[in-house]
Amino acid sequence: MRSCEGIGKNLEQAIQNALFELKAAREDVDIKIISEGGFLKKAKVLVTISDDALEKYERKEALKREEEKEEKKDEEVTETEIETKTETEDTFVETFIKKKISMNEPNKIQIVVDEISEITPKEDIENDKKVDPKKFLEDVLKALDLEAEISVEEDDKFVRYILTGDNLNDLIGHHGECLFALSSYITSVCRTGNKKKVVLDINNYRDRRAETLTALAKRVASKVAKSGRYYKFEPMNASERKV
Repeated sequence: MRSCEGIGKNLEQAIQNALFELKAAREDVDIKIISEGGFLKKAKVLVTISDDALEKYERKEALKREEEKEEKKDEEVTETEIETKTETEDTFVETFIKKKISMNEPNKIQIVVDEISEITPKEDIENDKKVDPKKFLEDVLKALDLEAEISVEEDDKFVRYILTGDNLNDLIGHHGECLFALSSYITSVCRTGNKKKVVLDINNYRDRRAETLTALAKRVASKVAKSGRYYKFEPMNASERKV
Protein backbone atom coordinates (compact mmCIF):
# COMPACT_ATOMS: atom_id res chain seq x y z
CA MET A 1 0.00 0.00 0.00
CA ARG A 2 1.61 3.26 -1.18
CA SER A 3 -0.97 5.81 0.00
CA CYS A 4 -3.66 6.07 2.66
CA GLU A 5 -6.33 8.53 3.71
CA GLY A 6 -6.24 9.60 7.34
CA ILE A 7 -9.15 11.03 9.31
CA GLY A 8 -9.00 12.67 12.73
CA LYS A 9 -10.28 15.40 15.00
CA ASN A 10 -7.53 17.65 13.67
CA LEU A 11 -4.85 17.57 10.98
CA GLU A 12 -2.15 16.14 13.23
CA GLN A 13 -4.33 13.24 14.35
CA ALA A 14 -5.41 12.55 10.77
CA ILE A 15 -1.75 12.43 9.68
CA GLN A 16 -0.78 10.13 12.55
CA ASN A 17 -3.65 7.76 11.73
CA ALA A 18 -2.54 7.54 8.10
CA LEU A 19 1.10 6.99 9.09
CA PHE A 20 0.02 4.19 11.40
CA GLU A 21 -1.86 2.45 8.59
CA LEU A 22 1.09 2.83 6.20
CA LYS A 23 3.60 1.90 8.93
CA ALA A 24 5.74 4.71 7.57
CA ALA A 25 7.86 7.47 9.07
CA ARG A 26 6.79 11.08 8.60
CA GLU A 27 9.98 12.00 6.75
CA ASP A 28 9.25 9.33 4.11
CA VAL A 29 5.83 10.61 3.03
CA ASP A 30 4.11 13.41 1.13
CA ILE A 31 1.02 14.88 2.76
CA LYS A 32 -1.96 16.37 0.93
CA ILE A 33 -4.61 18.12 2.98
CA ILE A 34 -8.12 17.27 1.81
CA SER A 35 -10.01 18.92 4.66
CA GLU A 36 -8.74 20.89 7.64
CA GLY A 37 -11.83 20.04 9.63
CA GLY A 38 -13.73 22.37 11.87
CA PHE A 39 -16.92 22.50 13.91
CA LEU A 40 -18.52 19.00 13.77
CA LYS A 41 -16.25 18.19 10.84
CA LYS A 42 -13.19 15.97 10.92
CA ALA A 43 -9.87 16.67 9.25
CA LYS A 44 -8.88 14.52 6.30
CA VAL A 45 -5.49 14.03 4.59
CA LEU A 46 -3.98 11.86 1.89
CA VAL A 47 -0.56 10.52 2.89
CA THR A 48 1.62 9.00 0.14
CA ILE A 49 5.04 7.38 0.42
CA SER A 50 7.44 9.59 -1.49
CA ASP A 51 9.25 8.32 -4.59
CA ASP A 52 12.72 8.45 -3.02
CA ALA A 53 11.56 6.26 -0.07
CA LEU A 54 9.34 3.90 -2.06
CA GLU A 55 12.05 1.31 -2.71
CA LYS A 56 12.67 0.90 1.03
CA TYR A 57 9.01 0.12 1.71
CA GLU A 58 8.77 -2.22 -1.26
CA ARG A 59 11.61 -4.22 0.28
CA LYS A 60 9.69 -4.31 3.55
CA GLU A 61 6.61 -5.63 1.79
CA ALA A 62 8.67 -8.34 0.07
CA LEU A 63 10.20 -9.34 3.39
CA LYS A 64 6.75 -9.44 4.98
CA ARG A 65 5.49 -11.79 2.26
CA GLU A 66 8.47 -14.07 2.84
CA GLU A 67 7.73 -14.14 6.58
CA GLU A 68 4.12 -15.08 5.88
CA LYS A 69 5.31 -17.97 3.72
CA GLU A 70 7.59 -19.14 6.55
CA GLU A 71 4.69 -18.89 9.01
CA LYS A 72 2.56 -21.13 6.82
CA LYS A 73 5.40 -23.64 6.64
CA ASP A 74 5.79 -23.56 10.44
CA GLU A 75 2.04 -24.12 10.90
CA GLU A 76 2.20 -27.15 8.61
CA VAL A 77 5.18 -28.49 10.58
CA THR A 78 3.29 -27.92 13.85
CA GLU A 79 0.30 -29.91 12.64
CA THR A 80 2.69 -32.67 11.52
CA GLU A 81 4.31 -32.71 14.96
CA ILE A 82 0.95 -33.08 16.66
CA GLU A 83 -0.11 -35.86 14.31
CA THR A 84 3.25 -37.63 14.78
CA LYS A 85 3.00 -37.47 18.58
CA THR A 86 -0.51 -38.83 18.59
CA GLU A 87 0.37 -41.38 15.90
CA THR A 88 -2.85 -42.92 14.57
CA GLU A 89 -5.21 -41.23 17.02
CA ASP A 90 -7.53 -40.02 14.26
CA THR A 91 -8.45 -43.53 13.16
CA PHE A 92 -10.60 -44.56 16.14
CA VAL A 93 -13.82 -42.90 15.02
CA GLU A 94 -13.59 -44.41 11.55
CA THR A 95 -12.64 -47.84 12.90
CA PHE A 96 -15.43 -47.79 15.48
CA ILE A 97 -18.06 -46.69 12.98
CA LYS A 98 -17.00 -49.30 10.44
CA LYS A 99 -17.53 -51.95 13.12
CA LYS A 100 -20.78 -50.63 14.55
CA ILE A 101 -22.71 -48.31 12.22
CA SER A 102 -22.95 -46.75 8.77
CA MET A 103 -20.26 -44.27 7.64
CA ASN A 104 -22.97 -41.88 6.43
CA GLU A 105 -23.79 -40.45 9.86
CA PRO A 106 -22.84 -36.74 10.19
CA ASN A 107 -21.70 -36.38 13.81
CA LYS A 108 -19.10 -39.06 14.39
CA ILE A 109 -18.09 -38.15 17.92
CA GLN A 110 -21.70 -38.04 19.11
CA ILE A 111 -22.27 -41.42 17.46
CA VAL A 112 -19.35 -42.84 19.45
CA VAL A 113 -20.76 -41.48 22.71
CA ASP A 114 -24.26 -42.71 21.87
CA GLU A 115 -22.96 -46.15 20.99
CA ILE A 116 -20.92 -46.35 24.19
CA SER A 117 -23.94 -45.31 26.23
CA GLU A 118 -25.61 -48.54 25.18
CA ILE A 119 -22.91 -50.42 27.10
CA THR A 120 -24.05 -48.82 30.38
CA PRO A 121 -27.17 -50.33 31.95
CA LYS A 122 -29.89 -47.70 31.35
CA GLU A 123 -31.90 -48.76 34.39
CA ASP A 124 -28.94 -47.97 36.64
CA ILE A 125 -28.72 -44.43 35.27
CA GLU A 126 -32.46 -43.88 35.51
CA ASN A 127 -32.45 -45.03 39.13
CA ASP A 128 -29.40 -42.86 39.88
CA LYS A 129 -27.40 -46.00 40.66
CA LYS A 130 -24.41 -44.80 38.75
CA VAL A 131 -21.90 -47.41 37.63
CA ASP A 132 -18.30 -47.65 38.78
CA PRO A 133 -15.90 -45.83 36.40
CA LYS A 134 -13.47 -48.73 36.32
CA LYS A 135 -16.25 -51.19 35.49
CA PHE A 136 -17.50 -48.82 32.79
CA LEU A 137 -14.03 -48.61 31.20
CA GLU A 138 -13.64 -52.38 31.33
CA ASP A 139 -16.93 -52.72 29.46
CA VAL A 140 -15.83 -50.16 26.85
CA LEU A 141 -12.54 -51.98 26.28
CA LYS A 142 -14.34 -55.30 26.03
CA ALA A 143 -16.87 -53.93 23.51
CA LEU A 144 -14.02 -52.61 21.33
CA ASP A 145 -11.87 -55.74 21.65
CA LEU A 146 -9.05 -53.81 23.31
CA GLU A 147 -6.79 -54.69 26.22
CA ALA A 148 -5.40 -52.15 28.69
CA GLU A 149 -4.29 -51.78 32.28
CA ILE A 150 -6.49 -49.44 34.30
CA SER A 151 -4.88 -47.53 37.16
CA VAL A 152 -6.38 -44.88 39.46
CA GLU A 153 -4.68 -41.77 40.85
CA GLU A 154 -6.39 -39.38 43.26
CA ASP A 155 -5.54 -35.93 44.62
CA ASP A 156 -7.44 -33.09 46.29
CA LYS A 157 -9.46 -32.19 43.18
CA PHE A 158 -9.42 -35.08 40.72
CA VAL A 159 -9.76 -38.83 40.39
CA ARG A 160 -7.72 -39.88 37.36
CA TYR A 161 -8.38 -43.14 35.55
CA ILE A 162 -5.38 -43.96 33.40
CA LEU A 163 -5.39 -46.52 30.59
CA THR A 164 -2.07 -47.94 29.41
CA GLY A 165 -1.63 -50.39 26.59
CA ASP A 166 -0.09 -51.01 23.18
CA ASN A 167 -3.07 -50.46 20.89
CA LEU A 168 -4.94 -47.54 22.45
CA ASN A 169 -4.10 -44.70 20.05
CA ASP A 170 -7.39 -45.30 18.25
CA LEU A 171 -9.25 -44.75 21.50
CA ILE A 172 -7.78 -41.25 21.86
CA GLY A 173 -9.10 -39.90 18.58
CA HIS A 174 -8.04 -36.89 16.53
CA HIS A 175 -6.54 -34.33 18.93
CA GLY A 176 -8.07 -36.30 21.81
CA GLU A 177 -11.68 -35.94 20.66
CA CYS A 178 -12.70 -39.47 21.65
CA LEU A 179 -10.72 -39.35 24.89
CA PHE A 180 -12.47 -36.13 25.98
CA ALA A 181 -15.87 -37.47 24.88
CA LEU A 182 -15.33 -40.60 26.98
CA SER A 183 -14.08 -38.55 29.92
CA SER A 184 -17.15 -36.32 29.77
CA TYR A 185 -19.45 -39.33 29.57
CA ILE A 186 -17.77 -40.99 32.56
CA THR A 187 -18.33 -37.82 34.58
CA SER A 188 -22.04 -37.94 33.68
CA VAL A 189 -22.86 -41.58 34.34
CA CYS A 190 -20.31 -42.90 36.82
CA ARG A 191 -20.10 -42.67 40.61
CA THR A 192 -16.77 -42.26 42.43
CA GLY A 193 -18.05 -42.06 46.01
CA ASN A 194 -17.03 -38.40 46.36
CA LYS A 195 -17.50 -35.07 44.61
CA LYS A 196 -14.11 -35.01 42.93
CA LYS A 197 -14.01 -34.61 39.15
CA VAL A 198 -13.28 -37.76 37.16
CA VAL A 199 -10.56 -37.39 34.50
CA LEU A 200 -9.61 -39.98 31.91
CA ASP A 201 -6.13 -40.22 30.42
CA ILE A 202 -4.76 -42.71 27.89
CA ASN A 203 -1.05 -43.44 27.52
CA ASN A 204 -0.12 -40.05 29.03
CA TYR A 205 -1.83 -38.21 26.15
CA ARG A 206 -2.88 -35.18 28.20
CA ASP A 207 0.69 -34.35 29.21
CA ARG A 208 1.99 -34.84 25.67
CA ARG A 209 -0.77 -32.63 24.25
CA ALA A 210 -0.05 -29.95 26.88
CA GLU A 211 3.64 -29.92 25.89
CA THR A 212 2.74 -29.57 22.22
CA LEU A 213 0.28 -26.73 22.88
CA THR A 214 2.76 -24.92 25.13
CA ALA A 215 5.46 -25.05 22.46
CA LEU A 216 2.98 -23.89 19.82
CA ALA A 217 1.80 -20.98 21.98
CA LYS A 218 5.36 -19.78 22.55
CA ARG A 219 6.18 -19.89 18.83
CA VAL A 220 2.99 -18.04 17.92
CA ALA A 221 3.52 -15.44 20.66
CA SER A 222 6.97 -14.70 19.26
CA LYS A 223 5.59 -14.27 15.74
CA VAL A 224 2.75 -12.04 16.91
CA ALA A 225 5.17 -9.85 18.85
CA LYS A 226 7.31 -9.41 15.72
CA SER A 227 4.56 -8.98 13.14
CA GLY A 228 1.92 -7.17 15.20
CA ARG A 229 -0.77 -9.34 13.58
CA TYR A 230 -3.21 -11.51 15.52
CA TYR A 231 -3.27 -15.30 15.29
CA LYS A 232 -6.38 -17.46 15.56
CA PHE A 233 -5.94 -20.94 17.04
CA GLU A 234 -7.99 -23.97 16.12
CA PRO A 235 -11.03 -24.72 18.32
CA MET A 236 -10.07 -26.32 21.65
CA ASN A 237 -11.86 -27.77 24.66
CA ALA A 238 -11.70 -26.09 28.07
CA SER A 239 -8.65 -27.98 29.35
CA GLU A 240 -6.65 -27.18 26.21
CA ARG A 241 -7.61 -23.49 26.32
CA LYS A 242 -6.37 -23.41 29.92
CA VAL A 243 -2.96 -24.72 28.78
